[in-house]
Amino acid sequence: MARSRKSSPLAHFLETFSVRVTEWAGSSLAFGIAVIVVLVWGITGPVFHFSNTWQLVINTGTTIVTFLMVFLIQRAQNKDSRAAQLKLNEIVAAMEGASNRLINVEDLSEEEILVLRRHYAEIAKICRNRGNLLESHSIEEARERDERKAKKRKTA
Repeated sequence: MARSRKSSPLAHFLETFSVRVTEWAGSSLAFGIAVIVVLVWGITGPVFHFSNTWQLVINTGTTIVTFLMVFLIQRAQNKDSRAAQLKLNEIVAAMEGASNRLINVEDLSEEEILVLRRHYAEIAKICRNRGNLLESHSIEEARERDERKAKKRKTA
């Protein structure tokens, strides 16, 4: 799939670089190197008499790594979340009877999401009362079925 807009060379470089660093940082090799660094730092403590400078080295190093990793982790989570949302949107759009109001639900405000949540809780309640949680696909469908059943019960 081609990109709809061109990114700058700097943006492309940063994306490529961050993907590679993220992949490397999650590797066993990176973990092994981190363990070795901490072991070397700990072993050298007596050599440097556990000085303030010795402590400052590990504190500064871990602070810098943590600061950078926060951004890499957030970037990776954002990308994964967008990809998962697109896949879910495709499933909702493709399923007959699925409520299309869920497509791009991630773009709604917190208040709008709570309203939808209450609506789907109502569907679950209607279906639970009917004894079948898997019976309906939309709020409207659930209400219509429930009303039809109620009318049939009254006439019987």
